Amino acid sequence: MMALLVLSQVISAQNTTELTQTIRGVVSDNDSGELLQSAMVKLEGTSIGVTTDAEGIFVLSRVPIGRHTVSVNYLGYETSIIKEILVGSAKEVYLEVGLLQKPIELEGLVVRPQINKAKPLNEMALLGGQMFSVEEASRFAGGMDDPARLASSYAGVATPSVSNNGISVRGNAPSLLQWRLEGVEIPNPNHFADVDVLGGGFLSALSSNVLGNSDFMNGAFPAEFNNAVSGVFDMKLRNGNNQNYEHTFQFGVLGIDFASEGPISKKQRSSYLVNYRYSTTQLVEKIRGKEDMGGTLGYQDLNFKLNFPTQKAGVFSLWGLGFIDNVDPILEDFGKWKYLDDGSLTGAKQKSGAGGLSHKYLFGNRKTSLNTTLAVTYLWNSIDEEVVDLDNNRSPRTDMTLNTTNLVFTSFVNHKFGARHTNKTGVTVTNIDYDMNLDFTPTFGNPLANYAKATGNTTLISAYSNSKVALGRKFLLSVGVNMQHLALNKNTTVEPRTSLKWQATPKSSLAVGYGLHSRMEKPDVYFVKDANGNQPNKNLDLTKSHHLILSYNYRISDNMNLRVEPYYQYLFDVPVTADGSFSILNRDHYYLTELLVNEGKGRNYGVDLTFERYFQRGLYYMVTASLFNSEYRAADNSWYSTKYNRRFILNGLIGKEWMFKRDVLGVNLKLTLMGGKRYSPVDEAATMAHPDKEVQYDETRMYAEQFSPMFIGDFSISYKMNRKRVAHEFAIKSVNATKQKEYKEHKYNIQTGVIEPYRPETSMFNISYRIEF
Repeated sequence: MMALLVLSQVISAQNTTELTQTIRGVVSDNDSGELLQSAMVKLEGTSIGVTTDAEGIFVLSRVPIGRHTVSVNYLGYETSIIKEILVGSAKEVYLEVGLLQKPIELEGLVVRPQINKAKPLNEMALLGGQMFSVEEASRFAGGMDDPARLASSYAGVATPSVSNNGISVRGNAPSLLQWRLEGVEIPNPNHFADVDVLGGGFLSALSSNVLGNSDFMNGAFPAEFNNAVSGVFDMKLRNGNNQNYEHTFQFGVLGIDFASEGPISKKQRSSYLVNYRYSTTQLVEKIRGKEDMGGTLGYQDLNFKLNFPTQKAGVFSLWGLGFIDNVDPILEDFGKWKYLDDGSLTGAKQKSGAGGLSHKYLFGNRKTSLNTTLAVTYLWNSIDEEVVDLDNNRSPRTDMTLNTTNLVFTSFVNHKFGARHTNKTGVTVTNIDYDMNLDFTPTFGNPLANYAKATGNTTLISAYSNSKVALGRKFLLSVGVNMQHLALNKNTTVEPRTSLKWQATPKSSLAVGYGLHSRMEKPDVYFVKDANGNQPNKNLDLTKSHHLILSYNYRISDNMNLRVEPYYQYLFDVPVTADGSFSILNRDHYYLTELLVNEGKGRNYGVDLTFERYFQRGLYYMVTASLFNSEYRAADNSWYSTKYNRRFILNGLIGKEWMFKRDVLGVNLKLTLMGGKRYSPVDEAATMAHPDKEVQYDETRMYAEQFSPMFIGDFSISYKMNRKRVAHEFAIKSVNATKQKEYKEHKYNIQTGVIEPYRPETSMFNISYRIEF
């Protein structure tokens, strides 16, 4: 009895004791990277505050759990305010704060700090960009801890399929987006990449446990970005905790994660960060011993970063991403077949990765830094497709392997001439080593024929210079140029980039930006063979694009913001077939067999609107709207809607958190209304005459028709229990909870003999448990 009384008193004491945590970080000059000593860091609404030491480091101790706002002040610099930081009991919070120097000091002038979460981290981007928060990817409905899915909440962005996380920016194909990690272009970092939608996948292979805040660029991006015409997802890995060990384990329907971070040497402030994930479905198959029976969907991934600061030689970091995917098909009973392609057995295996050694050195003048990375990226794809007919006859259809290894060297010098002028100048050299083979037959029963075969290497070189200049008190100019050269066919482009921002009032600003951008095609495009075995695609020029953006931003209050962005994009030198209506702008398949010429064009224009109420007192909401038109011109000189021309997208997001002493309940909702998918009218006569009843479309009316608008609802519910040095979280997350059916293609129904649209009901659902300790 006495023991029970003592235990009851201990539990009662634990429940009434206030749990606290530490917020630590570093403060630097946002332009030069110089560490700032004696900056004042304060926890708003409390008496907690410290100044940074000689290395720009600060530590806020005994911070109560919950959400907090941190302000950072330094003489001669604009005040930075970081809103609604989530502080839990199990993990310390680490902040990297970059301050902007005021171009002019006026005696007696009080400058009110401005909070603009929409501003990119990249100091050269004055518009056309959005900072991506990992915490929002975990919190927002529809995010699924996936940065790509979170991006679909932004204005002008849509996913082409509920079951896929591809990113269509302002009507462009997902394949036109560039993925970057630690400043290096990487292969599509998504599980089952390019299988369903080129440029997308099932789920990101980059865990939210290791990602830091990153940038999403949607047009007229600065000169340092090459080889992209629609947008850039510029992702960063955060550094691990260099003072304490912290771990995370998560078990859910979508996967099993384990993450760990901590100091390698506390004295040297070096750290490690690692995350490993394994497919739950594959684990279940292994336990049941049925992995060899077919129908397996398996994946695993590994992310890591090792960080080594030194006293005199700068900061070294070793980072990497790797993942393996495999899908083994299973054949359904013949009696359940509805379409002929129910007999398609497509096996896919993929290995992909990227890793590099990065170095940052700040020179003695504290105004110049040299940033260099040597990296390797790797992509191996194997597709094996077999078709079975109703008489159980088998015929091969596709046998494809693609192996691409890139060796990347990138380096830039960042120099701050003064408060008014900062310049970034650099070069990137990418050696592309390729080995590919495509055997394919379009008709059942015919032998495979070789459509592409190549082994070799080539080089893509890019050099750039970009300056940010303050013109008086109200104008900011970013101007630069990028040169890109592809050695494969000796094509070169020189691309000017510029943007100008006018701070009209303390609350409103107007900016305009222009950029010329270009990109090479994926390696497989260049080596398609004609009837004589030649490779005419090898001479294809780079696809090019003019971007013009106007951006108006109005800060309604400290926690409310409105942004309006009209834009126009004109694409030219686009690869298209010499006749017919095919354009690379609509490519969505993992292999290509067409012979192409640079005679196509494209245009995307519209207006994006974002109204956001930032997280405050447990509540946030956001409304984004996009009205746009996306068209392309084929070799027949006719203009058509692109496949991704939905015309309009409307998103509404809202979330609420309730704090119960130590515990936090979060409920988030996202509603999306957007134009339906586009499709081409069916050529019934040609379809019925085809030996395999493969649906043929009317090429004179490409994507002329559109299904009714789609209404998609996503939600997430989480409950986090903070305890001393440990936290537990239970979560339920759903994408397309409204069960909206989505058009894929038209198919010939073997039961009714009718050609009909195939519109499956696709949705994602995840239940997870997470422990941090």
